[in-house]
Amino acid sequence: MSFLPICFSMLASIAIAQDNPSPYRVHDIDRPKPPIVTPNRISAPVLAPSDAIVLFEGDDLSQWKSGNKPAKWIVKNGYMESVPGAGYLRTAESFGDVQLHVEWAAPVPVKGKSQGRGNSGIFLMGKYEVQVLDSYKNDTYADGQAASIYGQAPPLVNASLPPGEWQTYDIVFRRPRFDGDQLVSPAELTVFHNGVLAQEHKKLWGPTAWLKHDPYEPHAAEKPITIQDHGNPVRYRNIWVRKLADKVDHTRAKRITSDVKWTEEQVNAVTGKYGKYKIRSDEGSLKLDWENRSFDLIPVSDSRLEFATTSAHIDVECKEGEPCKITVDLMGSRSSATRDK
Repeated sequence: MSFLPICFSMLASIAIAQDNPSPYRVHDIDRPKPPIVTPNRISAPVLAPSDAIVLFEGDDLSQWKSGNKPAKWIVKNGYMESVPGAGYLRTAESFGDVQLHVEWAAPVPVKGKSQGRGNSGIFLMGKYEVQVLDSYKNDTYADGQAASIYGQAPPLVNASLPPGEWQTYDIVFRRPRFDGDQLVSPAELTVFHNGVLAQEHKKLWGPTAWLKHDPYEPHAAEKPITIQDHGNPVRYRNIWVRKLADKVDHTRAKRITSDVKWTEEQVNAVTGKYGKYKIRSDEGSLKLDWENRSFDLIPVSDSRLEFATTSAHIDVECKEGEPCKITVDLMGSRSSATRDK
Protein backbone atom coordinates (compact mmCIF):
# COMPACT_ATOMS: atom_id res chain seq x y z
CA MET A 1 0.00 0.00 0.00
CA SER A 2 1.39 3.40 -0.90
CA PHE A 3 2.40 5.73 1.94
CA LEU A 4 1.28 9.34 1.75
CA PRO A 5 2.46 12.36 3.72
CA ILE A 6 0.48 12.71 6.96
CA CYS A 7 -1.31 16.00 7.51
CA PHE A 8 -3.89 17.11 10.04
CA SER A 9 -6.68 17.06 7.49
CA MET A 10 -5.82 13.45 6.66
CA LEU A 11 -5.78 12.46 10.30
CA ALA A 12 -9.20 14.00 10.66
CA SER A 13 -10.44 11.75 7.85
CA ILE A 14 -9.54 8.70 9.94
CA ALA A 15 -12.88 9.21 11.68
CA ILE A 16 -14.98 6.21 10.77
CA ALA A 17 -17.24 6.91 7.82
CA GLN A 18 -19.15 3.68 8.37
CA ASP A 19 -19.60 1.50 11.43
CA ASN A 20 -16.59 -0.74 11.91
CA PRO A 21 -17.53 -4.06 13.49
CA SER A 22 -13.91 -4.83 14.39
CA PRO A 23 -12.72 -4.28 17.98
CA TYR A 24 -9.40 -3.07 16.54
CA ARG A 25 -8.37 0.18 14.94
CA VAL A 26 -6.92 0.23 11.43
CA HIS A 27 -3.32 -1.05 11.41
CA ASP A 28 -3.44 -1.81 15.17
CA ILE A 29 0.05 -3.12 15.93
CA ASP A 30 -1.33 -4.96 18.98
CA ARG A 31 -3.88 -6.88 16.94
CA PRO A 32 -3.15 -10.61 17.23
CA LYS A 33 -1.10 -11.98 14.35
CA PRO A 34 -2.50 -14.90 12.34
CA PRO A 35 -0.98 -18.32 13.08
CA ILE A 36 1.78 -19.46 10.76
CA VAL A 37 1.23 -22.51 8.54
CA THR A 38 3.57 -24.12 6.03
CA PRO A 39 1.85 -24.45 2.65
CA ASN A 40 2.68 -26.67 -0.29
CA ARG A 41 5.01 -25.27 -2.91
CA ILE A 42 4.08 -25.11 -6.59
CA SER A 43 6.55 -26.58 -9.06
CA ALA A 44 5.07 -24.97 -12.17
CA PRO A 45 2.50 -22.31 -13.08
CA VAL A 46 -1.10 -23.34 -12.49
CA LEU A 47 -2.73 -23.81 -15.90
CA ALA A 48 -5.70 -21.60 -16.69
CA PRO A 49 -9.08 -23.29 -17.26
CA SER A 50 -10.62 -23.17 -20.72
CA ASP A 51 -12.97 -20.27 -19.95
CA ALA A 52 -10.31 -18.04 -18.39
CA ILE A 53 -9.03 -14.75 -19.80
CA VAL A 54 -5.24 -14.87 -19.61
CA LEU A 55 -3.93 -11.50 -18.47
CA PHE A 56 -0.24 -12.40 -18.39
CA GLU A 57 1.52 -15.57 -19.50
CA GLY A 58 5.12 -14.37 -19.53
CA ASP A 59 5.62 -12.74 -22.92
CA ASP A 60 4.25 -9.21 -23.00
CA LEU A 61 2.09 -6.63 -21.24
CA SER A 62 -0.44 -6.22 -24.03
CA GLN A 63 -3.31 -6.77 -21.58
CA TRP A 64 -2.06 -4.02 -19.25
CA LYS A 65 -1.71 -0.26 -19.18
CA SER A 66 -0.06 2.29 -16.93
CA GLY A 67 -2.50 5.16 -16.82
CA ASN A 68 -3.30 5.77 -20.47
CA LYS A 69 0.17 4.75 -21.59
CA PRO A 70 1.79 1.38 -22.32
CA ALA A 71 2.96 -0.46 -19.21
CA LYS A 72 6.60 0.08 -18.25
CA TRP A 73 7.26 -2.90 -16.00
CA ILE A 74 10.12 -5.28 -16.90
CA VAL A 75 9.20 -8.52 -18.71
CA LYS A 76 11.80 -11.29 -18.76
CA ASN A 77 12.19 -15.01 -18.10
CA GLY A 78 8.44 -15.54 -18.06
CA TYR A 79 7.59 -12.96 -15.41
CA MET A 80 6.98 -9.24 -15.09
CA GLU A 81 8.64 -7.16 -12.40
CA SER A 82 7.63 -3.91 -10.79
CA VAL A 83 9.97 -1.05 -11.62
CA PRO A 84 10.15 1.65 -8.94
CA GLY A 85 8.45 4.75 -10.24
CA ALA A 86 6.84 2.98 -13.22
CA GLY A 87 3.41 3.29 -11.65
CA TYR A 88 0.53 0.94 -11.11
CA LEU A 89 -0.53 -1.53 -13.80
CA ARG A 90 -4.18 -1.83 -14.71
CA THR A 91 -5.90 -4.23 -17.04
CA ALA A 92 -7.01 -2.94 -20.40
CA GLU A 93 -10.31 -4.79 -19.85
CA SER A 94 -12.71 -4.12 -16.99
CA PHE A 95 -14.16 -6.75 -14.66
CA GLY A 96 -16.81 -7.15 -11.98
CA ASP A 97 -17.38 -10.49 -10.23
CA VAL A 98 -14.34 -12.67 -10.87
CA GLN A 99 -12.20 -15.61 -9.93
CA LEU A 100 -8.64 -14.33 -10.16
CA HIS A 101 -5.42 -16.37 -10.11
CA VAL A 102 -2.12 -14.57 -9.49
CA GLU A 103 1.38 -15.93 -8.93
CA TRP A 104 3.96 -13.64 -7.32
CA ALA A 105 7.38 -13.71 -5.69
CA ALA A 106 8.89 -11.33 -3.16
CA PRO A 107 12.32 -9.94 -4.11
CA VAL A 108 15.70 -11.31 -3.11
CA PRO A 109 17.99 -10.26 -1.63
CA VAL A 110 15.70 -9.15 1.18
CA LYS A 111 15.68 -5.41 1.79
CA GLY A 112 13.69 -3.41 4.29
CA LYS A 113 11.28 -4.56 6.98
CA SER A 114 7.60 -4.44 7.84
CA GLN A 115 5.69 -2.64 5.04
CA GLY A 116 8.91 -1.76 3.26
CA ARG A 117 9.69 -5.39 2.39
CA GLY A 118 8.31 -6.87 -0.83
CA ASN A 119 5.25 -4.61 -0.85
CA SER A 120 2.70 -4.59 -3.66
CA GLY A 121 -1.02 -5.28 -3.93
CA ILE A 122 -3.84 -6.62 -6.05
CA PHE A 123 -6.73 -4.16 -6.34
CA LEU A 124 -10.05 -5.57 -7.52
CA MET A 125 -11.86 -2.88 -9.49
CA GLY A 126 -8.90 -0.64 -8.57
CA LYS A 127 -10.45 -0.15 -5.11
CA TYR A 128 -10.40 -3.31 -3.01
CA GLU A 129 -6.89 -4.52 -2.17
CA VAL A 130 -5.56 -7.94 -1.33
CA GLN A 131 -2.15 -7.09 0.11
CA VAL A 132 1.04 -8.50 -1.39
CA LEU A 133 3.93 -8.44 1.08
CA ASP A 134 6.95 -10.51 2.05
CA SER A 135 5.41 -11.83 5.27
CA TYR A 136 7.92 -14.63 5.78
CA LYS A 137 9.49 -13.94 9.20
CA ASN A 138 8.63 -10.28 8.76
CA ASP A 139 6.68 -8.61 11.56
CA THR A 140 4.08 -6.00 10.60
CA TYR A 141 0.54 -5.05 11.55
CA ALA A 142 -1.91 -7.91 11.04
CA ASP A 143 -4.23 -6.14 8.60
CA GLY A 144 -1.28 -5.28 6.35
CA GLN A 145 0.44 -8.63 5.90
CA ALA A 146 0.24 -10.91 2.87
CA ALA A 147 -3.32 -12.01 1.97
CA SER A 148 -4.89 -9.39 4.22
CA ILE A 149 -7.71 -7.21 2.96
CA TYR A 150 -5.62 -4.14 3.48
CA GLY A 151 -6.54 -2.16 6.57
CA GLN A 152 -9.67 -4.22 7.19
CA ALA A 153 -9.13 -7.95 7.69
CA PRO A 154 -5.99 -9.94 8.57
CA PRO A 155 -5.71 -13.32 6.88
CA LEU A 156 -6.90 -16.36 8.82
CA VAL A 157 -3.35 -17.72 8.64
CA ASN A 158 0.09 -16.64 7.51
CA ALA A 159 0.80 -19.08 4.67
CA SER A 160 3.80 -17.21 3.28
CA LEU A 161 6.74 -18.87 1.58
CA PRO A 162 10.30 -17.49 1.70
CA PRO A 163 11.18 -14.56 -0.58
CA GLY A 164 12.12 -15.59 -4.10
CA GLU A 165 9.70 -18.53 -4.14
CA TRP A 166 6.59 -18.42 -6.26
CA GLN A 167 3.39 -17.99 -4.30
CA THR A 168 -0.24 -18.12 -5.40
CA TYR A 169 -3.36 -16.13 -4.72
CA ASP A 170 -6.69 -17.54 -5.77
CA ILE A 171 -9.28 -14.86 -5.22
CA VAL A 172 -13.06 -14.93 -5.54
CA PHE A 173 -14.43 -11.41 -5.65
CA ARG A 174 -18.02 -10.25 -5.60
CA ARG A 175 -18.42 -6.58 -6.41
CA PRO A 176 -20.59 -4.24 -4.34
CA ARG A 177 -24.10 -3.64 -5.62
CA PHE A 178 -25.70 -0.21 -5.71
CA ASP A 179 -29.20 1.04 -6.34
CA GLY A 180 -28.65 4.62 -7.34
CA ASP A 181 -26.73 6.19 -4.47
CA GLN A 182 -27.62 3.42 -2.04
CA LEU A 183 -25.41 0.42 -1.23
CA VAL A 184 -27.43 -2.78 -1.69
CA SER A 185 -24.71 -5.29 -0.82
CA PRO A 186 -21.01 -4.81 0.03
CA ALA A 187 -18.00 -6.20 -1.79
CA GLU A 188 -17.01 -9.69 -0.69
CA LEU A 189 -13.68 -11.51 -0.91
CA THR A 190 -12.55 -15.10 -0.52
CA VAL A 191 -8.80 -15.65 -0.79
CA PHE A 192 -6.61 -18.76 -0.88
CA HIS A 193 -2.91 -18.10 -0.27
CA ASN A 194 -0.72 -20.94 -1.51
CA GLY A 195 -3.80 -23.16 -1.46
CA VAL A 196 -4.66 -22.29 2.16
CA LEU A 197 -7.86 -20.41 3.02
CA ALA A 198 -6.91 -16.89 4.10
CA GLN A 199 -10.20 -14.95 3.72
CA GLU A 200 -13.65 -16.54 3.77
CA HIS A 201 -16.58 -14.59 2.29
CA LYS A 202 -15.24 -11.46 3.94
CA LYS A 203 -17.52 -8.47 3.50
CA LEU A 204 -15.71 -5.14 3.07
CA TRP A 205 -16.93 -1.98 4.79
CA GLY A 206 -15.73 0.11 1.85
CA PRO A 207 -12.69 0.58 -0.39
CA THR A 208 -9.39 -0.32 1.26
CA ALA A 209 -7.17 2.57 2.31
CA TRP A 210 -4.15 3.55 4.40
CA LEU A 211 -4.90 5.07 7.81
CA LYS A 212 -8.59 5.66 7.19
CA HIS A 213 -12.03 4.27 6.44
CA ASP A 214 -13.39 5.30 3.07
CA PRO A 215 -17.16 4.87 2.60
CA TYR A 216 -18.64 3.21 -0.45
CA GLU A 217 -19.38 5.46 -3.37
CA PRO A 218 -21.43 4.18 -6.32
CA HIS A 219 -19.27 3.11 -9.25
CA ALA A 220 -19.46 1.15 -12.48
CA ALA A 221 -20.29 -2.56 -12.44
CA GLU A 222 -16.97 -3.32 -14.13
CA LYS A 223 -13.60 -1.66 -13.58
CA PRO A 224 -9.95 -2.64 -14.26
CA ILE A 225 -7.91 -4.86 -11.97
CA THR A 226 -4.82 -3.02 -10.71
CA ILE A 227 -1.40 -4.17 -9.50
CA GLN A 228 0.50 -1.81 -7.25
CA ASP A 229 3.99 -0.41 -7.74
CA HIS A 230 5.17 0.27 -4.18
CA GLY A 231 8.83 0.72 -5.06
CA ASN A 232 9.77 -2.94 -4.43
CA PRO A 233 10.74 -5.24 -7.35
CA VAL A 234 7.96 -7.80 -6.80
CA ARG A 235 7.55 -10.31 -9.61
CA TYR A 236 4.33 -11.65 -11.16
CA ARG A 237 3.58 -14.45 -13.56
CA ASN A 238 0.66 -16.55 -14.81
CA ILE A 239 -2.26 -14.20 -14.15
CA TRP A 240 -5.68 -15.26 -15.35
CA VAL A 241 -9.26 -14.38 -14.55
CA ARG A 242 -12.71 -15.92 -14.97
CA LYS A 243 -15.79 -13.74 -15.13
CA LEU A 244 -18.49 -14.99 -12.74
CA ALA A 245 -22.23 -14.90 -13.25
CA ASP A 246 -24.43 -13.27 -10.64
CA LYS A 247 -24.93 -15.29 -7.49
CA VAL A 248 -28.13 -17.31 -7.23
CA ASP A 249 -29.75 -17.90 -3.86
CA HIS A 250 -29.84 -21.66 -3.45
CA THR A 251 -30.92 -21.62 0.18
CA ARG A 252 -34.39 -22.77 -0.83
CA ALA A 253 -35.94 -24.38 -3.88
CA LYS A 254 -37.93 -22.46 -6.43
CA ARG A 255 -41.68 -22.84 -5.85
CA ILE A 256 -44.08 -23.19 -8.75
CA THR A 257 -46.83 -20.59 -8.95
CA SER A 258 -49.94 -20.74 -11.10
CA ASP A 259 -53.11 -18.77 -11.70
CA VAL A 260 -55.04 -21.96 -12.48
CA LYS A 261 -57.74 -22.78 -9.92
CA TRP A 262 -59.49 -26.13 -9.82
CA THR A 263 -63.16 -26.38 -9.02
CA GLU A 264 -64.40 -28.36 -6.06
CA GLU A 265 -65.68 -30.95 -8.54
CA GLN A 266 -62.20 -31.37 -10.07
CA VAL A 267 -60.59 -31.66 -6.64
CA ASN A 268 -63.10 -34.28 -5.49
CA ALA A 269 -62.65 -36.26 -8.71
CA VAL A 270 -58.87 -36.56 -8.35
CA THR A 271 -58.55 -37.14 -4.60
CA GLY A 272 -58.18 -40.71 -3.54
CA LYS A 273 -55.74 -43.63 -3.42
CA TYR A 274 -53.87 -44.73 -6.53
CA GLY A 275 -52.01 -47.82 -5.44
CA LYS A 276 -48.85 -46.54 -3.73
CA TYR A 277 -49.90 -42.91 -4.28
CA LYS A 278 -52.54 -40.94 -2.42
CA ILE A 279 -53.85 -37.55 -3.50
CA ARG A 280 -55.73 -35.63 -0.83
CA SER A 281 -57.15 -32.18 -0.23
CA ASP A 282 -55.85 -30.22 2.75
CA GLU A 283 -57.81 -26.99 3.35
CA GLY A 284 -58.23 -26.50 -0.39
CA SER A 285 -54.64 -27.42 -1.33
CA LEU A 286 -53.81 -30.68 -3.06
CA LYS A 287 -51.11 -32.94 -1.68
CA LEU A 288 -49.52 -36.21 -2.76
CA ASP A 289 -48.62 -38.74 -0.07
CA TRP A 290 -45.95 -41.19 -1.20
CA GLU A 291 -42.98 -42.97 0.39
CA ASN A 292 -43.93 -41.59 3.84
CA ARG A 293 -43.60 -38.05 2.50
CA SER A 294 -46.07 -35.38 1.51
CA PHE A 295 -45.68 -33.14 -1.54
CA ASP A 296 -47.59 -29.95 -2.35
CA LEU A 297 -49.27 -30.08 -5.75
CA ILE A 298 -50.04 -27.00 -7.87
CA PRO A 299 -52.62 -27.16 -10.70
CA VAL A 300 -51.11 -25.66 -13.87
CA SER A 301 -53.84 -26.81 -16.28
CA ASP A 302 -57.08 -28.81 -16.21
CA SER A 303 -55.05 -32.01 -16.56
CA ARG A 304 -51.68 -31.39 -14.92
CA LEU A 305 -50.45 -30.99 -11.35
CA GLU A 306 -46.89 -29.79 -10.76
CA PHE A 307 -44.91 -30.64 -7.62
CA ALA A 308 -44.49 -27.28 -5.89
CA THR A 309 -40.72 -27.43 -5.36
CA THR A 310 -39.61 -30.67 -7.03
CA SER A 311 -39.05 -31.16 -10.76
CA ALA A 312 -41.92 -33.64 -11.19
CA HIS A 313 -45.52 -33.55 -12.31
CA ILE A 314 -48.70 -35.60 -12.49
CA ASP A 315 -50.89 -35.86 -15.57
CA VAL A 316 -54.53 -36.49 -14.72
CA GLU A 317 -57.08 -38.19 -17.00
CA CYS A 318 -60.67 -38.28 -15.76
CA LYS A 319 -63.46 -39.70 -17.96
CA GLU A 320 -67.10 -39.52 -17.05
CA GLY A 321 -68.27 -42.68 -15.36
CA GLU A 322 -64.69 -44.00 -14.91
CA PRO A 323 -62.14 -43.61 -12.05
CA CYS A 324 -59.42 -41.06 -12.73
CA LYS A 325 -56.05 -42.21 -13.96
CA ILE A 326 -52.78 -40.51 -13.11
CA THR A 327 -49.32 -40.66 -14.67
CA VAL A 328 -46.58 -39.59 -12.29
CA ASP A 329 -43.45 -38.26 -14.00
CA LEU A 330 -40.47 -38.13 -11.65
CA MET A 331 -37.73 -36.42 -13.68
CA GLY A 332 -38.39 -38.71 -16.67
CA SER A 333 -39.29 -41.87 -14.75
CA ARG A 334 -43.00 -42.44 -15.40
CA SER A 335 -45.56 -44.67 -13.69
CA SER A 336 -49.33 -44.83 -14.11
CA ALA A 337 -52.08 -45.81 -11.72
CA THR A 338 -55.88 -45.81 -11.59
CA ARG A 339 -57.85 -44.55 -8.62
CA ASP A 340 -58.80 -47.37 -6.26
CA LYS A 341 -62.48 -48.21 -6.16
